[in-house]
Amino acid sequence: MTSAISLENITKTFWQEPRKNGDSSEGRRGVHVLKGISLEIARGEFMALQGTSGSGKSTLLQIIGLLDRATSGSYRLLGHDAQGLDDDAQSDLRNQALGFIFQSFYLIPYATALENVVLPGLYSHTPRSELRRRAAELLERVGLGDRMDFRPAGLSGGQQQRVAMARALLNEPDIILADEPTGQLDSRTSREIMALFQDVNESGKTIVLVTHDEEVARVAQRTVHLADGKIV
Repeated sequence: MTSAISLENITKTFWQEPRKNGDSSEGRRGVHVLKGISLEIARGEFMALQGTSGSGKSTLLQIIGLLDRATSGSYRLLGHDAQGLDDDAQSDLRNQALGFIFQSFYLIPYATALENVVLPGLYSHTPRSELRRRAAELLERVGLGDRMDFRPAGLSGGQQQRVAMARALLNEPDIILADEPTGQLDSRTSREIMALFQDVNESGKTIVLVTHDEEVARVAQRTVHLADGKIV
């Protein structure tokens, strides 16, 4: 099976500016968050990333999602040398290949569920009517066919996360990246959302999901554990 994501010896260092201490100043210090991550994720795989706070899992997901750059190492995304692309090319690849789902939903409060789902497509050349048709189909798929005209304030947390899932699927990405997608949900709603993730994965999408929840991680086909910036 071919790789969707290939990481080789990925490191990430955040540099802190020197601090003045009396008449002298301390040298520039680096915080080494990722320390040589090598990982292959196959096309169509459902993988969970687990680790305690500060382990580097969210930083790794940001690098995979082309929201940040590694300090060193090699990263290939769907066969592209993602690490070597300039910012514009990375942005194009991100919009075409990746869908994002976050813990905090990030829905526009004054927009309806349908309008929120349509939003990522506005940066493409797809006609607005086609975007709305596709968004309506996705909302039906996640069980919100009767909530398309509701604004986020009129939806439960689980319903808002369903809108976020539909939004992530609008541009038909190959890969879905999810950062603690059940973190604000009760256990029953979490199980419902994870069942949707399984359906999305069974349709052929690759899923990389960050979670601290063992029950959520068990839904994935494989779990990778991070500790102190390394795979353990």
